[in-house]
Amino acid sequence: MRKLKALLYKDYLLLVRDIAGLAMMFLMPLALVVLMSYLQDSTFNSINENRVPLLLLNADNDSLGNAIEQNIRSTNIFKVSTNVGSNPLTIDELEHAVARGDYQIGIVIPENTTALIRSRVQQSVMQTFNGASITGSVEGDSLPILIYIDPTTKSSFKVTLMSSMREHAASIQSEFVLSEITSEVNKLIPFPIRNIHIGNPIQIKEQYAQLNDARIIPNSVQHNVPAWGMFAVFFIVISLSGNIIKEREDGSFTRLLTMPCPYWLYILSKIIIYLCVCLLQLALMFLMGICILPLLGLPALTLGHSLFALALMSVSASLAAIGYGIAIGKIATSNQQAAVFGSISVVILAAIGGVWIPTFVMPYIMQLVSRLSPLNWGLNGFYDIFVRDGGWYSVLPESLALFLFFILCSSVAIIYDKRKRIDN
Repeated sequence: MRKLKALLYKDYLLLVRDIAGLAMMFLMPLALVVLMSYLQDSTFNSINENRVPLLLLNADNDSLGNAIEQNIRSTNIFKVSTNVGSNPLTIDELEHAVARGDYQIGIVIPENTTALIRSRVQQSVMQTFNGASITGSVEGDSLPILIYIDPTTKSSFKVTLMSSMREHAASIQSEFVLSEITSEVNKLIPFPIRNIHIGNPIQIKEQYAQLNDARIIPNSVQHNVPAWGMFAVFFIVISLSGNIIKEREDGSFTRLLTMPCPYWLYILSKIIIYLCVCLLQLALMFLMGICILPLLGLPALTLGHSLFALALMSVSASLAAIGYGIAIGKIATSNQQAAVFGSISVVILAAIGGVWIPTFVMPYIMQLVSRLSPLNWGLNGFYDIFVRDGGWYSVLPESLALFLFFILCSSVAIIYDKRKRIDN
């Protein structure tokens, strides 16, 4: 026990003397959480709070064109403008304004759109009742509604936007056509009929899927705190591996082994000290999500209902990062090599693990590769707590995987050290 206390005090001194390293371990992750949560908060807000700028040219100025314009305004999805400057809006001006990025989307409703629909309805009703032939070309008389999209718009947002526009256009056209059919039929039959109206028998309601009695609403904070928490925890590999190499280069490690000090006790001291560091990192990030981020106008972090699950994931994720740092520190031959490999490998593991890009948008092969990243295991485990409001049993698979990763890395370090000493 006395040897362990001496080792702990030695590792503590190594840690606190590296002021720059401590600043990187604690301040940079906190800054990342604030920045990323703030930047991504708008994607989790309702679309009503961040309306899409839209430029509308209603050249029809008749029933259908006015109905489309009214429907677009009533959705509160778009911030509608009908002119650029004081001059009357033209198609060229609308296209240029959208191309410049002044508006996300531009819509042109051509002239005589209503008249064309009425003509089509009239001809169809006449043909149905008395067999009159339809004059003119049905296919060649179309007047398309033009939609211009800002060229910088991401394809995923474009698909969503166009799907919404087509849905609204189909609904308006159906109502208008039914109204015109009713009007034409009333001209041909001796008794009038009321307007045909079927309403909206099927309504689309959007909500988050929840497990059992989960009460957490996903938002930018619930997503970013666990993601960047995992990233911060694994970044301690730079400090941990650096300390191991420093002790090896200045002869401290050799002197410790002559005490005599078993290698497992040396590793245990590192584990205890850096486990405290990692847990302190996560605690500070959680506290910041609860207390500081709401002061910036962001949602407060909700920890979920199972503190045991949170503790289990925090410890297992910390141990996985510590094991990885010990393995790098033992295998790397220089401090520079450990720092470069450690930082780049953590960034790669974070990238393929879903910290920056959700795994579901990755190619299928990369989705399979992402399952090999310990950051992906930790991220999914924390998501079970922070987003799905799961209990300890929900995070058990991820916690077990992270713990096995810690055992594997520690075993590699011990075996490598033993063989190297035998060779020497």
